[in-house]
Amino acid sequence: MVRTAPVSKKSAAAKTVPAKRLGRKSGGVIAGKSPARGSAGSKPSTPSRAAAAAASSASSPASKPRRYRPGTVALREIRRYQKSTDLLIRKLPFARLVKEVSADLSTMEYAGGQPPRWQSTAIMALQEASEAFMVHLFEDANLCAIHAKRVTIMQRDIHLARRIRGPWGGLGF
Repeated sequence: MVRTAPVSKKSAAAKTVPAKRLGRKSGGVIAGKSPARGSAGSKPSTPSRAAAAAASSASSPASKPRRYRPGTVALREIRRYQKSTDLLIRKLPFARLVKEVSADLSTMEYAGGQPPRWQSTAIMALQEASEAFMVHLFEDANLCAIHAKRVTIMQRDIHLARRIRGPWGGLGF
């Protein structure tokens, strides 16, 4: 006699009864009602290993992706970004923004009507400084939100942090 693995109550309860046994033609579940279970007195049948393997392989592609609880992914991202030292803003979009703003601010008589040219190291230094400024600003805004007994940063926290830091943003001028 071949021994089969015992079926847990949880997996036996999760199985659905085929539509044929329910007496329905469509096989769908009526809204708000769960499908009928087997009789309470009957012993759950144990499928063969081949049938169990086929059922598990068929259900795995249809399984939903993992859902984490609210806040778990946010805390993981906080730890990840606190560990890293690389730049957070993409380099090319930042360089395009710098060149566009400098072209708008410069006079067109400068260099024969051409917009100013930038060295790559100058753009990198500007990006480092701007990201450090933003991180420091958000740290101060977070402290303002915590002082107001809140967890979420709001626009008024950023305004208050900038007002406290002064006209130059706490750069020491």
